[in-house]
Order: sequence, then structure tokens, then C-alpha cells
Amino acid sequence: MAGDVILQVRGVACGHGAEPLLSGIEVSVGAGGALSVVGPNGVGKSTLLRALAGQLPPQAGRVEVEGEDLASVSHQARARLVAMLPQTDRIEASLTVRELVELGRTPHLGTWGHMGKQDRQAVERAMDACRLTSLASRRLDRVSGGERQRARIAMTLAQEAPLLLLDEPVNHLDLRRRHQFFQLMDSLRQERRLALVCVLHDLPEAFREADHVLLLADGQGRVLDRDAQGLESTLAAAFDVPENWIPLLSQTS
Repeated sequence: MAGDVILQVRGVACGHGAEPLLSGIEVSVGAGGALSVVGPNGVGKSTLLRALAGQLPPQAGRVEVEGEDLASVSHQARARLVAMLPQTDRIEASLTVRELVELGRTPHLGTWGHMGKQDRQAVERAMDACRLTSLASRRLDRVSGGERQRARIAMTLAQEAPLLLLDEPVNHLDLRRRHQFFQLMDSLRQERRLALVCVLHDLPEAFREADHVLLLADGQGRVLDRDAQGLESTLAAAFDVPENWIPLLSQTS
């Protein structure tokens, strides 16, 4: 994977009960690199993302970001290392686009919560990267779904964390908006040297838009490349479907 290691996952087991939902997860992502996470519904994709964000303590193993064990750092320090965008969140629709993006600076603010020059500059950089400057004063209930999603991404970028975790970020976007989203992610990874982990459902997108793909199935994780031998049969077994139902990933470029 690209560049210096940002995320290192060492033998992680995670879940919500006594028995882990996933175990033995080993993967790393470098600066400027991208990892897609795929697998059947209910296998634990969102659970793993929460563990990678430090929101769910691992039942075994370690999650390290820039060499820091997330289990041993403060909540504020963790928020400076990892920015996570869940599938859905409760955002007040009366907020403006700028006000939403400003929320991303919360981990950096002092006791009184006042934004300084650096905070305002970080907000402007995030809005500019997501092409939102012209929409800064518009309320969230007055923008399109794609624009609202870009505002949510800008909020996470304003954290200026080296690791960005996205949980199914394109599920409700049309084809054009999906293309724009992946173009944005690619440029941000290169310009900011971010490490990106993204849960995706569409298999061709998952293999096309990432350096590697982490397949979750039967409580385990396996890192795959698009040119891996027997890739379609591996995926068919994981999803419990006939092999001819797996898209022709060999045509992904």
C-alpha cells in the first residue's frame, strides 16, 4: 500500500458480545493509500470500522494510527488521528453548510470552544476541496443529497486527521455523483496523503477505487488484489452466490 504506514491493524478481534464477530484481522494502509472493505450483510463491516475508529475497543489485538495505540490515547487525541463518517447521522437541517463543516474542528478547540485562525483556515480548505464555497451559507435542507454528502465529507476533512473512515458513503448517490465522489477521494488522498478505509457494496467500485480490498466473511478477514488467482470464486463463496453472479472484476481498471 502507498507511502508510510498510517493505519496498522494487528490481530484485531471485535464485536458487541462475549464472542467476537470478527477475529484475526490484519491489514495496513499507507499515506495516500486506500482500502475497500466488502462482505455480506451482517458480517461486521460497520463493527470493524468502529473498532478502527477507536469507538469500539478491540477484544483482542491493536489498532495503531501513526504508531499510536488508539486504546491508550484520550478521546480528543483519537479524534485528531481518525475522522469517521458513518452511514447516517443526526444533523440539524437548519445548520448551514459552513456550520456543519465547522463541527469538524471540535477536537481542536480549547475549553471555550472558540475557533481561531488555524481553525477557520482548516474549514476553508475543507470546503474548497469539496467544492462547497459557493454553498457556504445555504441551509442543509436547501441543498441536494450529493451536496449534503460533500458537506459531511468536508466536516470530516476539517478534522485534518491522517486516517479517514467512510461507511457506505455512495449508497444514495446516482452514477454521476458516485464518479465525482471517487474523483474527490482520489485527489484528496494524493494531495493530503490521507489513508482511506471505505466500506462499499459495489464490488467493481471496491476493486477499482482502492489499492487493496479487505473481504470479511465467516468471522475472518482476507486482503485481496484485483489480479488475485481465483478471485471470482473466492467472492462467490463468501457471498454464497454462483460464480457467474460475481461481476467480471478482471475488466476493472
